[in-house]
Amino acid sequence: MAGWEMDRRDMSMNCASGNRIVTPKRIALYGGTFDPLHLGHLLVARAAMEEMQLEKVYFIPTAQSPFKPDQLPTPPQTRLQMLRIGLAGNPDYEVDEQEIERGGISYTIDTVRDYQKRFGESHLSFVIGADHVPSLPKWRDAGELASSLHFIVIPRPGENDVVFPTGYKGVVLRGFPLGVSSSQIRQRVRDKLTVRHLVPNAVEQAIVYNGLYL
Repeated sequence: MAGWEMDRRDMSMNCASGNRIVTPKRIALYGGTFDPLHLGHLLVARAAMEEMQLEKVYFIPTAQSPFKPDQLPTPPQTRLQMLRIGLAGNPDYEVDEQEIERGGISYTIDTVRDYQKRFGESHLSFVIGADHVPSLPKWRDAGELASSLHFIVIPRPGENDVVFPTGYKGVVLRGFPLGVSSSQIRQRVRDKLTVRHLVPNAVEQAIVYNGLYL
């Protein structure tokens, strides 16, 4: 965990119009289509919160993945609805709509730059699946990403060895016990199989109500 240990001083406070504003010191950005949000996502976020001692995890749904230009996700407002109801009542998590609001292809570096402006004193990390780690040098402005972020890696079930490309740094989560993906959820719905206990109850209801993935 070299390079990860941070000074655990109290969060800094700024004064604005007489109000005290707390700036998170350790935050993680969790990007993806979230199509749909499932319990694996929530387990990853909880493991990251506890293992990395985070103040907040921001769920950032993409408008369109640059690596899947021909794969159109469920409309953004529907995915946002499922995110909001799935995360409701949990103050550790927050939905950030900026990539959907920008539209077009979503590039992580644009979002990271926004967070650097808003949370300049914070320690930023980015949640990424182990299968995406080898492709990091191909991401837009990869060198800037490497110098700006620590990566929190979601291991594949049964695998813990992750080799970071030169210049990148991060850690692998230990507490991620569930192997489930959004594509598996969608296929189960198409196959008329239950997704109960794989997604939050409210998300299951939204899938049924909106007739998604059929």
